[in-house]
Amino acid sequence: MIGRLLRKRYQIDSLLGEGSTATVYRATDNRLNRMVALKLLLPHVNESARKRFFQESQSVAQLNHPGIMAIYDIDEEDGKIFLVIEYIEGALLSDFVPSAPSEVIDLGQQIADALHYAHEHNIIHRDIKPANIKVTPEGQIKLMDLGLALPREAKRVTAAGMIIGTPAYLSPEQAQGLTLDHRTDIYSLGVVLYELATGNLPFASDDISALMLQHVKQQPPPLRSFNPDLPIALENVIMKALEKNPARRFQTADALSRALAVAIRPDSAADLPTKSAYSITPEPPVTRTIRIFVADDHTVLRRSLISFITQHDEYVVVGEAGDGEAALRDALQLEPDVILLDLNMPIKGGLEILPSLRNRLPDARVLILTGRDEEWYIMRALRAGAHGYLLKSSNEDELLDAIHKVSQGQLVLGRGVAEKVVTGMLRSPDDHDKLNDIERQIMLYVASGYENEAIAARLEMPLTDFIEALASALDKLNSKDRYAAALQAVRRGDILLEELHEL
Repeated sequence: MIGRLLRKRYQIDSLLGEGSTATVYRATDNRLNRMVALKLLLPHVNESARKRFFQESQSVAQLNHPGIMAIYDIDEEDGKIFLVIEYIEGALLSDFVPSAPSEVIDLGQQIADALHYAHEHNIIHRDIKPANIKVTPEGQIKLMDLGLALPREAKRVTAAGMIIGTPAYLSPEQAQGLTLDHRTDIYSLGVVLYELATGNLPFASDDISALMLQHVKQQPPPLRSFNPDLPIALENVIMKALEKNPARRFQTADALSRALAVAIRPDSAADLPTKSAYSITPEPPVTRTIRIFVADDHTVLRRSLISFITQHDEYVVVGEAGDGEAALRDALQLEPDVILLDLNMPIKGGLEILPSLRNRLPDARVLILTGRDEEWYIMRALRAGAHGYLLKSSNEDELLDAIHKVSQGQLVLGRGVAEKVVTGMLRSPDDHDKLNDIERQIMLYVASGYENEAIAARLEMPLTDFIEALASALDKLNSKDRYAAALQAVRRGDILLEELHEL
């Protein structure tokens, strides 16, 4: 075919590649004076392959996206059926294996954006793999070879249960010959991202049956077992894309793209190209993906919490820690949007690191998640600047609601906490129960965490006089200890939380 002129227009210049059903040539379109690729259907292919060939032209012709190879025309000469498609210069995605996290994110976002566009137009690719993705010299990805692309409403052109796709990148649904939807592409992209991030496939076997069984039954090794320096958030995003159950994956490719965008430290994310550098497609209005950090010393509880949170596309867990010292160090580095903070942890407790978190991460929201419901803990946490206080006995809906509200800057007091702080015990004191000015000042200092000697010194009172005034305040507040008295003073309105920050 080299040197042949098809339809008095397409001059075939060189061979680009050969497959089982078609051969691809580079050609010159003499009419428009541009380089194109010609995909010629081989004469011996069966009827199903022939139908898929026409299906490709009909499917991809609907799409107009910078990340998807364009089809210009379908034609025939002397019984040779061929597609005229966009000629793409660049390297295959396989040349980028492995890549740095920032490059994995950039390439992954572009692929996910192109897939989202295709899915929005009811097209499922079904064969996402590095060999079907090119990267141009400008860094733009191009999805190619949509020969297996399937419109959602299209009639199947394969036998029931027939496996279509490349075994190493098959979704569990494909491996089992089940009905497919767009989430099959999300799984296959997860395999591609795993390979880009680690240099390894999640599953590998020379036996195709064993390989397909791994996709269906076996969990992939953690990415950080191959690449310990990989950000935890990026590992979590990729592992979610590889969930066996489609309902536990990202439900849209757009959600996967947004999760990738926040899976790296903010100072590194600034180096990533923006979507506008590669796409003229307007950005749709979307909910911002929230970066979450989890600090809890109970490993099973922490992992269960992370698993639950990451089931929801609007959240990405960027880090975790089992002690307060590691939590402070890692949170300062990762700069999450929301920190779920336990109070009782080894080395340093949540209350101990809370002031530093609030001072050094002013934009982060801290939600206390603890089993401690004592009034003293609630008081100290709120005084230190926590944005919410939730008990671990709260159900999953309450947790999600609390995270959502805290991320928006609202103060959240969970069930069993709000009652202690603001309801049920507010009352108008009788005249003989009202605090005088000295007693009110003492309660303010107690609520702020000052010890007796320090308060007496600040008020320039002899310690014996201070003790007498403190005892009088405890009696008026009907409390047995100084911290319970301070919380009762807040409930009654004798002192205000806003006043504590002014001391």
